[in-house]
Amino acid sequence: MQTLWRFYGFSLIFTLFCLGLAFWYGWESTGTVTGTASLLWIVVVLSVLEISLSFDNAVVNASVLKEMDEVWQRRFLTWGIAFAVFGMRIVFPLAIVAIAAGLGPVETVNLSLNDPAEYERIVSSAHVGIAGFGGAFLAMVGLKFFFDLDKDIHWIDVVEKNLTKFAALPAAEIAILLLVLWGISSLLEPAEALTFIIAGILGLVTFIAVEGINTILEIHEEKQKLAGAAVRSGLGGFLYLNVLDASFSFDGVIGAFALSNNMIVIALGLSIGAMFVRSMTIHLVRKGTLAAYRFLEHGAFWAIIVLGAIMLMSAKFHIPETITGLIGAILIGLSFWWSVRYNKRHPEDAETPAD
Repeated sequence: MQTLWRFYGFSLIFTLFCLGLAFWYGWESTGTVTGTASLLWIVVVLSVLEISLSFDNAVVNASVLKEMDEVWQRRFLTWGIAFAVFGMRIVFPLAIVAIAAGLGPVETVNLSLNDPAEYERIVSSAHVGIAGFGGAFLAMVGLKFFFDLDKDIHWIDVVEKNLTKFAALPAAEIAILLLVLWGISSLLEPAEALTFIIAGILGLVTFIAVEGINTILEIHEEKQKLAGAAVRSGLGGFLYLNVLDASFSFDGVIGAFALSNNMIVIALGLSIGAMFVRSMTIHLVRKGTLAAYRFLEHGAFWAIIVLGAIMLMSAKFHIPETITGLIGAILIGLSFWWSVRYNKRHPEDAETPAD
């Protein structure tokens, strides 16, 4: 219990704080017990939805974070929280409305508070572009993991071994993504198709840019090591994780409007979920869970590929968030069970999670 409190204590305190704000806001805006209870319930459901959709995010975050030193880990868990909670859950939807409607910051905030239905309509109208950008970035994150010549551990052998072979072809994963973008765009109206293609290409370029920055920093660090300098940097991973978090949050922000079009309610619910994702991430890193369960990472990256594909297809087809979360949970659950089974059959390879 003490260990769990160490990892999740702050998230629980933050949850109580947000629920307190939700209670105050509900009472001030409705003046009734029923209205306040209804608002609180929506906040709770949104937070649970965000957590269920983002467990694969926590696993992937942990896979990157474990390679970073403690200084950059702390920076991600502090500055990254501000970016994920304040930036993506509050500023991002407001920025969409401001750009789409040509409004200033003050007018946009007033619109979100005084005309939530119109605010929701404008945010939802940007879904095609968001689906293209976020889906392309997430798809590249997943494909990059499997298109790796150095990858020697495989969960779904038949598929993953062949993907590793194709990794010998330069930019094979980029070609696959571009074909998918073209295929989905052919199903859309011309104006939406153009928006989707441009957004998808920008998502791809963003992924390449972040990977490029990370590579440049790694080369610089290797040169410093060869010169005998102490290197403890994680800037590349920090940038990568924040862009990854942003891509994960796109779908959650848009999907939240299915439950409420109130900006404050959405921000409170999603922020609670984002905080718990951070706690899960650091828990996985500190406990060494990824090393102990060898296929868990594979399940998370397959879930990311599925999430990216669903985001891309959502430009044309409506896919409920419950299906997205369920598929991700099933893939991660299967990879966990497969890891446990492997550890029982090969105890010499098993690693025990840290206390």
